[in-house]
Amino acid sequence: MGDGTRGPILLVEDDAETRLAYRALLEHAGWSVREAGDGEQALQLLNGDLPRLVVVDISIPGIDGWEMTRRLKLDQRTREVPVLLMTGHGLDEDRQRARDLDCAGYLVKPVSPAGLIAEVERLAGPP
Repeated sequence: MGDGTRGPILLVEDDAETRLAYRALLEHAGWSVREAGDGEQALQLLNGDLPRLVVVDISIPGIDGWEMTRRLKLDQRTREVPVLLMTGHGLDEDRQRARDLDCAGYLVKPVSPAGLIAEVERLAGPP
């Protein structure tokens, strides 16, 4: 990236305040961020340039994070894009479901700023 950023990251979160906070955190760390408030909007954004990472809340309206991830992994064009799922519920069944969907990562909210940045950098590659 010639502009000095490490992005883009696609951030999918329906809560506007949470999305703003995550975006600010990621941008402060040097990433460019595209954002969507729901799964449908996110899938539309994926028709363009592919992000290095998709960070998605599981509980989003319409096409939820599970279904969105399933569709990404079935599409040859997007299947290699790593997905980091975030949720307010750390159930063992959800962790297994994330593994079954070939998710690259799984974080339970609330996520510390350092924890989010560390996981994004682990999954999206070196800065």
